[in-house]
Amino acid sequence: MDMVKMGSFLAELRKEHELTQAELGEKLGVTNKTVSRWETGNYMPPVEMLEELSNFYGLTINELLSGRKLSTEEFKEMAETNIKETLDSSVFSLKDKQEFFKKKWLKDHIALMVVFVVAWLFLVITLSIKGIEVYLVGAIGGFIAMLMYEMLHNQMMIYVENNIYGRIK
Repeated sequence: MDMVKMGSFLAELRKEHELTQAELGEKLGVTNKTVSRWETGNYMPPVEMLEELSNFYGLTINELLSGRKLSTEEFKEMAETNIKETLDSSVFSLKDKQEFFKKKWLKDHIALMVVFVVAWLFLVITLSIKGIEVYLVGAIGGFIAMLMYEMLHNQMMIYVENNIYGRIK
């Protein structure tokens, strides 16, 4: 699949419909920069956008990926090739997306983690000063740290899944 060819075809279709990149972007819910990136072949539209573009232009996704209108014979020939090449050229793998959203969540919640660590240290120091046995302080502190870790980790994974699978409210 030739992304530049596909991009040129998308630009041609947009111009046939007498739309600017901004107007098409508004209809699809994306920016004009995004449309420009598709049309220059720098980025491939995501699958859900390929479906929107297909419906909008009255073409098949296979034709969009091929960068031209296809005859019936060509359609079957190109379908398998386009699917394989699209999957191979996906910008992000699932693992890439997971790592991206984990890092984003951690960055957004670093202050919360610092507060938890400070609170945990305060509790451990307070228990030590009150004369509670060291092993008991360690056990209580360890248990609290484990609970905080599990809670934060679960919140992070919920955030990651919601962003990857589009369940954001």
